[in-house]
Amino acid sequence: MNKKNITPILVSIIGILIVVAVVMISQRNMPKNVVTNNPSQTAPAKEFTFTSFTVVKDGKYFPQFSTKEITVKKGDLVRLKITNTGGAHDFKIDEFNVYTDTPLNQEMTVEFTADKVGSFVYYCTKPGHRANGHWGTLTVTE
Repeated sequence: MNKKNITPILVSIIGILIVVAVVMISQRNMPKNVVTNNPSQTAPAKEFTFTSFTVVKDGKYFPQFSTKEITVKKGDLVRLKITNTGGAHDFKIDEFNVYTDTPLNQEMTVEFTADKVGSFVYYCTKPGHRANGHWGTLTVTE
């Protein structure tokens, strides 16, 4: 092979490497702890920050959320920031198709538009957690 044949190949390889590097850098800078349920609003979100943890009483485990009641208005963009401070937990609201795992000591954020009026239970889906008190109520008013 001569230099004329190698140059286009080298330029192509360098171009591909640059594209791969740009994609990897842009993905690394994207937040990995935000789960959205298609929020389409630009209005400020109603934000709530709370923890998920376990209390031990008389040798029995009682998983809990530090916030048991949340109230928003229909149409609000809701942002929930949940930090698991002990145990294995997750977070779910069935009616809004919201779910995220909550890894230990990591703040996870879920966002959704409260497009239904009513009272909705948010809870941990781990076996026995909801039955032992690991739930709260989201109330959406008119």
